Amino acid sequence: MVRISAFLIAACMVLIAALLGAVVYARFGFTGAESALAGLGALTAFAVYYAVAARRHDRLESSNQLAKLARGSGDLASQLGEFGRRLNAIEAKVETAVERAVASSQPLTEEVERLSSAVKALSGSVTAHEAALSEHASKRAVEVEDLPGIVGVERVANTPTVARLQFAPSASRPVPTNGKTASFARSDRDAVTGALRKAVAAGEIELHLQPVVTLPQRKLRYYEALARFKTDGGELIAAGEFLSDAEVAALVPKIDYLAAARSVQIVRRLLLQKREVGLFCNLTAATLADPGFSKFLELTDANRAIAAALVFEFAQSAVRAMGAIEHASLAALADRGFRFSMDNLTDLRVNARELNERGFRFVKVPAPLLFNRLGAMAADIHPADFSESLGRFGIDLIADRIENENTVIDLLDYDVRFGQGVLFSPPRPLRAGALESADVKADEQNAANGAEAAPAASFTPLARAGMGHS
Repeated sequence: MVRISAFLIAACMVLIAALLGAVVYARFGFTGAESALAGLGALTAFAVYYAVAARRHDRLESSNQLAKLARGSGDLASQLGEFGRRLNAIEAKVETAVERAVASSQPLTEEVERLSSAVKALSGSVTAHEAALSEHASKRAVEVEDLPGIVGVERVANTPTVARLQFAPSASRPVPTNGKTASFARSDRDAVTGALRKAVAAGEIELHLQPVVTLPQRKLRYYEALARFKTDGGELIAAGEFLSDAEVAALVPKIDYLAAARSVQIVRRLLLQKREVGLFCNLTAATLADPGFSKFLELTDANRAIAAALVFEFAQSAVRAMGAIEHASLAALADRGFRFSMDNLTDLRVNARELNERGFRFVKVPAPLLFNRLGAMAADIHPADFSESLGRFGIDLIADRIENENTVIDLLDYDVRFGQGVLFSPPRPLRAGALESADVKADEQNAANGAEAAPAASFTPLARAGMGHS
């Protein structure tokens, strides 16, 4: 733009100089050379004037820019000065806060030192007391060796200060057989294993249902199916008591299949009744790694329509111990639309992002673990924020083992949406004959024989009272 204006000005100056030479030649009788000199002089005068005016304009523009720069430098200097003052004030406040913190922590440090000294003194007293008890127990063992009906004194493993008497057999005091757990003191373990084999072969594994309710409304939302079986003597054995025997006898996959087949029937019946209630079905990692897992997948393939209402549940220890095979089996179930839950938590160290990626949508935490201070110390997050941290990844927190009203009130501070426990209802059996359809029998027989499961099509009513309403 500047070049164009300069070109126009130069053209105008040349034109005016030429006109001036022509006027001088025509009016005043100058010769051609004199007229040309006059025009050239005028053009030179115009050029000199333009150069002087342009330089003056440039100087004025430079002066204005320098003034603006000076004003900007002044403002910047003022801002830097203000920033320095604020920084000094912040440093002074930080130093004051540090001094106050050190002063306030000094009594706590002294108290910790006193407690440490007291603990050391208590440790010395306990050691001396244990030594005295050990000496007393040794003397007592020598004294009872000659008493009638006593075989001897056996020390409990790893507990040198405690002695246990073994009495000789008699009609009034039978000796428990070694190797029996407290759960099966009433029945021989081999007999229990045999009864378990018969129950699995006959498809007589029972399901007891315990409700999962919303908090604080206590509206029924889910059931958890818990496996049970009866011994030949009619004793009802919970899964926690016979699971170790089932693992030794390689019966766990068949038991899981029976539980899943019956759970399918329950969910179908609930959906048939237009009830928006889901079901948790417990599975083990052994089932996921079993070579016959394809049969389980066939069962799920035939029941994809109920995948949203059936949740497969795994213990925290099983989830942590899963390998490549188990993860592949989980992925196969997730591809079919089924969701998962993790229960039996022993600590709150949970990777919610990883669980969500694997298809887990629920985490069950014992209510005492949320309130336990030791459990909070073993967690990566405060228990009060545990539900929110899971919710960010689409996982709902369920508090189980709720036994009293005070627990429900305390759980409201932890943002827990669902609850489960004997306060709402203990596990209750299904009504006899509720799942006696031909399809259920076929599924159970297939589970016992390891054959392919047939999809269920017919149902018999379930007793509402027997399904564990709160």
